[in-house]
Parts: sequence; C-alpha cells; structure tokens
Amino acid sequence: MNYKISKAAASLSPSLTLAIDAKAKAMKAAGEDVVGFGAGEPDFDTPQHIKDAAAKALAAGFTKYTPSSGIPELREAIAEKFKRENGLNYKPSQVIVSCGGKHSCFNVIMATCEAGDEVIIPAPYWLSYPEMVKLAGAKPVVLQTSDKTEFKVTPLQLRAAITPNTRLFILNSPSNPTGSVYSPDEVKALGDICVEKNVLIMSDEIYEQLLYDNAKVRSVAGFSPEHQAHTVIVHGFAKAWSMTGWRLGFLAAPEPIARAIDAVQSHSTSNPTSFAQKGGVAALTGPQDHLPKWLAEFDKRRRFAHQKLNSIPGISCVNARGAFYLFPNISETRLKSSDFCAKLLEAEKVAAVPGIAFGADDYVRLSYATSMANIEKGLERIERFCRSLA
Repeated sequence: MNYKISKAAASLSPSLTLAIDAKAKAMKAAGEDVVGFGAGEPDFDTPQHIKDAAAKALAAGFTKYTPSSGIPELREAIAEKFKRENGLNYKPSQVIVSCGGKHSCFNVIMATCEAGDEVIIPAPYWLSYPEMVKLAGAKPVVLQTSDKTEFKVTPLQLRAAITPNTRLFILNSPSNPTGSVYSPDEVKALGDICVEKNVLIMSDEIYEQLLYDNAKVRSVAGFSPEHQAHTVIVHGFAKAWSMTGWRLGFLAAPEPIARAIDAVQSHSTSNPTSFAQKGGVAALTGPQDHLPKWLAEFDKRRRFAHQKLNSIPGISCVNARGAFYLFPNISETRLKSSDFCAKLLEAEKVAAVPGIAFGADDYVRLSYATSMANIEKGLERIERFCRSLA
C-alpha cells in the first residue's frame, strides 16, 4: 500500500519534550539510574479535594456527554476566576473548556488562522506553537531573543515583524522554556502595538500563578476594552493544580472567536471528560493552600540549580522568575543542543531537552519540577560531563 500522508502532517516535528521524557522513563524501567530534567509537569500530586470531587462525580454516574464547550458550572467558575484574580469581565459564553492547555492553543489557532496568514512567535518558544500554526496552513514568523534580554521580545522587534498578513501574535509569560516574565509595562507596550495594528494576541497564561522574586504579571487583556477585544487568553489546570493527566484546559475570548472555537471543538474532541470537569470546579472554588507550599519548594530548587549551573565550566544561566524551568546557555561547550543532550544522556544518564526544539540551539531546558535529591545528583553529573569536554 502506498500510503499518502498530508503535507500538513508530514511537515510536523514530533514533540522532543515528550520523546526525551519517554526515553528517560524507558531507561529507568530497564534499571538504569537516570535523572530526568525533561518533564513539564509538577512532581506534586493533585490536591486531594480535587480528586475527591472527580471521584464523587464518577461514582454518581456523571459519565455522559456534556456541552462541547464545558459544563455551565465550570464555565461560570472560570469567568469568576478571571474577575476575581485578573479584574477581567467575561461572560460564561466567552469561556471554552478544552482537553488541556495545549488543546486550547490548538483551537485558537485553528479557529483564527489559515493559509496566507502569518503568526508572530518569539523564540525561545513552546515547541508546539509553530507546529500548530503549520497545521492551520499559516506561516510561523519567529522573532529571536537571547539571554542578554532575558529572552523577551521588544516592541521594536514586534512592530518590525508585523505585515499586512499578520493575523496573530503569541505571548507566553511566564515562559516555557525560559521562565522569563514580562513586566506589566512590557506587556502593555506589546499589546498597544497589536491594538494599533489590529493583530490578535494569543496570551498563554498557564504559568501565571508560578512566580518568584516578587515578579508581577498582568494579562494583556486587562489594560483596556480594546486590549481585551484583541486578546484570547489560554490557560489550564495542569501546572498550578498538578492536573497534567486530567487533560483539562480553558480559554476566554471575544464572543465571535469563542463561538468559532466551540464549533471547531464540537467537530474534533467534543466535550472534555465529564467527571474531570467536576474536578476543575473544585480546583477553582476550593482551597488554594497547596500553592504557597509548592512555590516555596520550587523556589528553593530554582535558587540552588541556578547557582550551581553558573559554577559549571561552559555554562551560563539567567535566573527564571516564573514557571519551573531554567534555560542555560551551553554555547561555550562548543556543542549544539542535540549533541549536548545526546552525549549527556549517554555519558551521565541525565535527560535534558535540546534547545533546538524551542528555536534556540545554544541552550538546553532543565525542569526543576523534580526532587532536590535528583537536582543535586543531576547537576553534579552535568558538571562532570562539562569538565570532560574541556
């Protein structure tokens, strides 16, 4: 059989983060002592009251189809979250519940972009953004940044990149993979340009609760009604509530875009899992006392890893101010990221994600969403590896 693969599917690169994580787990299962820095998920369990709510719903038979855009109770809780925490007014009809934050991003791009459109993506970027743009038939326009500017795109760069074909600008703060956080003033400056040029913003805010060093975030939608009208916020339960496997995300959008996204979702996945949505309600309306404990532990790991990395020959690293990643510069090792990570895994059994997956080949991503013992052991091995290159 001569199988035909679509051009869109054939153009995609598999997720390196998932591939690295799967390889590390396979090596561990084979009995090897692997330290994995690849996973983009908290190492804490989902809070018990959230699990209880889903288990109760499951036991009660809440196992049927729901509205494709999510149960009204959850959409109302999400709208209330935006009002309470972000000062944003959204009607529940402007909220769409999805099968994860990734699904929300995919739905936004599929509902708003098509062939001939351009989507501006600052690099380093979350590796799925450009692939989703390509699936929609649109063109990713990548703006390079570096550790010299804390991986932040400037208003000058953004303005210069906008053309008559620009449809969407993707803003991710706090950032995966760098942990960088745009200040409110920086966000407003970028948002002002998009309003002026009539460019839609997809603001990925899934890490908004994970902040350090008194960093402050403000959604670009919050600066004026015009900013809100030019913004789709994508979010999810994976990071701040450690619900990665639940596959539950959400977004808030202007009404016409929300309706279009609901239509896309109704013909792809239909509704998110019914009883998982009850867990989402509990996540938003129940106690939040887990988060300060998690943040204190993440911060301890972040500080240790940042200091240690900067003591290793050939490595320099700016500190993260959000999320749970560090993005060290390895250019002085004279290895590009794929070679660095392949040799590191082979020589020292440490799994890191090559920066090339995020559009930055002189860097690697390390997640500190793992135990302090693993971080200490893994960084000692990285130091030994780098000294062997000298």
